[in-house]
Amino acid sequence: MAKKRASGEPWVIPGGFSVLSLQFSSSSSSRHCLYVKEHKVRAEKSKHRPLDRTLFLVNIPPYCSQVVVKGLFSQFGDIESVELRDHPGSSQESRPTISKLFRPPEKQGFKVGYIVFKSSSSLQAVKSYPFDAPLVVSTEERPVKTGVQKWIQQYSESFIQPDRLQQKVDNFMQNYDKHKEEEAERKKKEAEKQQEEDEGWVKVTRGHKGAKARPHSEAANEKTLQKEKRKKKRKELLNFYTWQHRNTQKEHIAELRKKFEEDKQRIALLRAQRKFKPY
Repeated sequence: MAKKRASGEPWVIPGGFSVLSLQFSSSSSSRHCLYVKEHKVRAEKSKHRPLDRTLFLVNIPPYCSQVVVKGLFSQFGDIESVELRDHPGSSQESRPTISKLFRPPEKQGFKVGYIVFKSSSSLQAVKSYPFDAPLVVSTEERPVKTGVQKWIQQYSESFIQPDRLQQKVDNFMQNYDKHKEEEAERKKKEAEKQQEEDEGWVKVTRGHKGAKARPHSEAANEKTLQKEKRKKKRKELLNFYTWQHRNTQKEHIAELRKKFEEDKQRIALLRAQRKFKPY
């Protein structure tokens, strides 16, 4: 027989998820369940999702936007960021930020989310929140539009002003050109560094006006000498392998010639011993 939950206690299900009750408005009779747990992924290397301050949410309804989710969970503590996605996955921090004007329309459906709090104590507050105290989505302070009102708002926002669009395009192109220049400069520096390491040369650049040229330090000279020694050692090793291969080929050819002469003598001996025996 299932154990009854006491009033004012959290509800934890298998998998480590805590169940939160969601109510659209104070007058609604139906409730929706959110499943939350602490975000713990070993392969997660993103700085945008610290493992000790990130909350993972499942079963977020379509009427809960990013602003609504932030308003619902701000009562547990200060929020650093909110991210809603169609499916769970790694963070997209490496990709450039694209304006919503250039993104395809989002799918209307249930989503998963990642909430990053400024304090780790907020996670414990969420997990210990009682199930029988529902979170209200639409209130007088933050109303949420649905139905016809939501469709009218979406239709109005679908029209883009030309000056706003031009500004977005200009900003996007400026960021794109800046990113390309930084990438080209980085590749150029890497190529120069690789060439210096291969050739053993040290590039000397002129400093600002009035700066005195600094002599090579003892550590830099020692580093250059070590590089030259390694290059010389690799060259000697390569020459040794080349000589060894050539010497092996010579020995193999001599062995083949010796075997050929032995075969010739054996054939001549067999021919000399051959006799005609008709009976």
